[in-house]
Amino acid sequence: MEQLPPDRTARHRVALPGSPWSMVLRFGLVSLAVDAVSDGARPLAGPLLAQLGASALLVGLVTGGAEAAAQGLRLVFGPWADRTGKYWTFTLAGYALTALCIPLLAVTPALGTAGLVLASVLIIGDRVGKAVRSPAKTVLLADVAVAVGRGRGFAVHKALDLAGAFSGPLIASAVIVATGALWPAFAVLAVPGAFAMALLFWMRRRIPEPHGPRAAQDVLEAQGAAGSSGPAATPRERLSAVFVLFAVSAFFWSAGLVAFGVIAFHLTAAVEVPVPAVPLVYAAAMAAAALGALASGYAYDRAGGAVLLVLPFLVTLVPVLAFSAGMGPVLAGVLVWGAATGIQDSTVKALVADLVVPARQGTAYGIFAAFEGAGALAGGALYGALYGSPPALIAAVAVLQGVALVLLIATVVRSHRRRAPGAAPGAAPEPARAPEPE
Repeated sequence: MEQLPPDRTARHRVALPGSPWSMVLRFGLVSLAVDAVSDGARPLAGPLLAQLGASALLVGLVTGGAEAAAQGLRLVFGPWADRTGKYWTFTLAGYALTALCIPLLAVTPALGTAGLVLASVLIIGDRVGKAVRSPAKTVLLADVAVAVGRGRGFAVHKALDLAGAFSGPLIASAVIVATGALWPAFAVLAVPGAFAMALLFWMRRRIPEPHGPRAAQDVLEAQGAAGSSGPAATPRERLSAVFVLFAVSAFFWSAGLVAFGVIAFHLTAAVEVPVPAVPLVYAAAMAAAALGALASGYAYDRAGGAVLLVLPFLVTLVPVLAFSAGMGPVLAGVLVWGAATGIQDSTVKALVADLVVPARQGTAYGIFAAFEGAGALAGGALYGALYGSPPALIAAVAVLQGVALVLLIATVVRSHRRRAPGAAPGAAPEPARAPEPE
């Protein structure tokens, strides 16, 4: 039976300050602060663009394009981080981009026609920052989370991340109510951004890189020391067929999972929800996302990738509920959207980490995110074009999720076949023993 590749060679284990859980919590606090910035602004993207003169189609293209950038550009920055081994550099740069772009949205209403162009650029720029940092940060997190169980580690980190996504909209809503305008809400988000960057630089001085550019060669040496049979695979070959299958399934579920900007547009244009209430609705979605991440993460460490089979069903429900005319079904749809987003942003990453050797994880996250980003772009155009025809939209999403479900089932079956004999479901593979460094 084929075994999963070793998770970490001994020579890359270094003494780090604090316990593995404290490391996970520190990364979570950074994500909490930055997500208060990014997700404090995210539900306001649709209303802001509409206020600046955008149509439903333009809102769908900008928000879908932003998500496509957040996912697709990881295909560039993931391999780049792997080649250089400078995971912290990419992490810092990506967080800094978000901390700058969001507060600058405050100036767009004062710029007239140019404001719409600048707002579109900044909204996309925020998500580019996520593309820059995400593969590198996820490699750093996967490195420390293996000691506590990747499902649990990613779930707890995501719960803290979503605490920021919950508090950011509340802050934005309070500022809008107090000032009666959108722009001060963006300006005040500079405060948690500055806090996040300060905490991140503090962590960087204390936490080293997980491994350097020689990691791929060291993994091959460790496989040889462990007695692996057959010819050694190249790093590119180690991105297995089951990983590619999983990435293709991500395209289809992402194409059906609408960006919240389109839901926010529907809330204000069709359901007539006041703009100050939109961040509150988004905050509720983030609470549902935290619950979805925690439940699926803990289940993953017990049952493995089969827990992800619920994802296409959740995505299928979103347009059925979220684009209704009544407030009750729309709110239910927003909560379902949040749960699906939480699973996609946490437990999905745990399975990616368990399918790929550490030296190729940055590349793998980049490739995987490219599939998700292509799906997000297609989904943004789909929702924008079919927004006025709910039955056609629901049917299109159902077809996409049927394909995603078939591919996910094949992924789960093949990943179970790859697991080492006697390994617990969802557990990280046991590291191979490597020679002690001289």
